[in-house]
Amino acid sequence: MRVAFLGLGNMGRPMALNLRKAGHDVRGFDPAPEAAQGFAQAGGTTAPDAVAAVAGAQAVVTMLPAGKHVRAAYLDAGGILAHAPGALLIDSSTIDVGTAREVAAAAAAAGFDMVDAPVSGGVGGAEAATLTFMAGGTGAAFARAEPLLRAMGRNIVHAGEAGAGQAAKLCNNMLLGIGMIGAAEALVLADRLGLERQKLFDIVKSSSGANWSLTNYCPAPGPVPTAPSNRDYVPGFAVNLMLKDLTLAQEAAAGSGAATPLGAHAARLYAALAESGEGPRDFSVIYRWLAAAARDAVH
Repeated sequence: MRVAFLGLGNMGRPMALNLRKAGHDVRGFDPAPEAAQGFAQAGGTTAPDAVAAVAGAQAVVTMLPAGKHVRAAYLDAGGILAHAPGALLIDSSTIDVGTAREVAAAAAAAGFDMVDAPVSGGVGGAEAATLTFMAGGTGAAFARAEPLLRAMGRNIVHAGEAGAGQAAKLCNNMLLGIGMIGAAEALVLADRLGLERQKLFDIVKSSSGANWSLTNYCPAPGPVPTAPSNRDYVPGFAVNLMLKDLTLAQEAAAGSGAATPLGAHAARLYAALAESGEGPRDFSVIYRWLAAAARDAVH
């Protein structure tokens, strides 16, 4: 299939390359020269602009930073709806539910099949093609999209109608952010009480406190060798991205009347973490930040 891929950053580039490995004819575009060059150096084919990328495409995949970029990419006069007639549309950006539904409605009115399909799994999952896709859209659109999604991921879930994929992603990442803070706090407390980190890990992983943030992505160095905590918190999933998702979740909570006090507090903590200069680090760096705060409190 001829596929246009717009957005070749840390997530988009390996996703586009996996589509290429699956045998699709992929043409990529990113306005950032270094991102486009990275895709080309890895063997990908780039286009000089978005219009050239989507021309003649049977499917268009977007992986863009925010709702305003998605809206512009699809709805502007020079956008995808105007230049990719009949193409299947897949937006894997993480954006607000309202924008996802607005763009999907415009696409449907213009005769396009579209799914919002944000991902979970981080850069590692993108590189290994083990991402989870949470897709929103009609059953027919999902059926068309599923083979392409399976070239990039392992767990493909049809979450519901347009916007449901984004809703699932925001709920998941709010829980992830809260869980990571809990894991980090438990490890900091164990450190202060003189409990060996590995002992706590071994106990908790088979006890009622077990959670993914501790057992699979331990924020303290040692217990999980593959975790970013053992690589000076190279992301992974950056603090700035977690803060973005927590902020989107809080906007959704405010708009829907949902009570999310822990989500709100997690957003405040990650905002402070980003302001401290840790924004580019993996979001599990909150352990190191809390550990430093504990030392400062003692001294």
